[in-house]
Amino acid sequence: MSEDLNIITGSKEQQYQSLLPQIEALISYEHDPVANLGNVAAALKEQFGWLWVGFYIVRGGELVLGPFQGPVACTRIQHGRGVCGTAWAQARTLLVPDVEAFPGHIACSSASRSEVVVPVIKDGNVIAVLDADSSSLAAFDDTDALWLGKICSLLAPKT
Repeated sequence: MSEDLNIITGSKEQQYQSLLPQIEALISYEHDPVANLGNVAAALKEQFGWLWVGFYIVRGGELVLGPFQGPVACTRIQHGRGVCGTAWAQARTLLVPDVEAFPGHIACSSASRSEVVVPVIKDGNVIAVLDADSSSLAAFDDTDALWLGKICSLLAPKT
């Protein structure tokens, strides 16, 4: 595989359909979770140009900042707090079209306007969350939730 991911054009669905095999190839032979999370964050940021994309990892009863692409981020998030902590507590994907309307939203960046958070679940437990932020309102939809869920399922055994 080339060191550079090919930027895919087309509908969002087509972009994910083409990106998923590239992500599979990136992580297929790598066993280090930090390397895999880092490459997935970079691939998603490069493809979609989101403001921020990365992972928070469950450690010691809180989410701790993991590999990411974008501006400086919050380093620790409590269980059930903000979008990431709520997605972790509920073990489900959250689509937030307007972060200002989400009760208890944690503003790590004032430029963030919408967000999607997808849990990485291994052996029935949330072990991390994938967080993506956009500077546009309502940037994420069910297509993102579906495909990011597939990506998190690929990552779970490697994390």
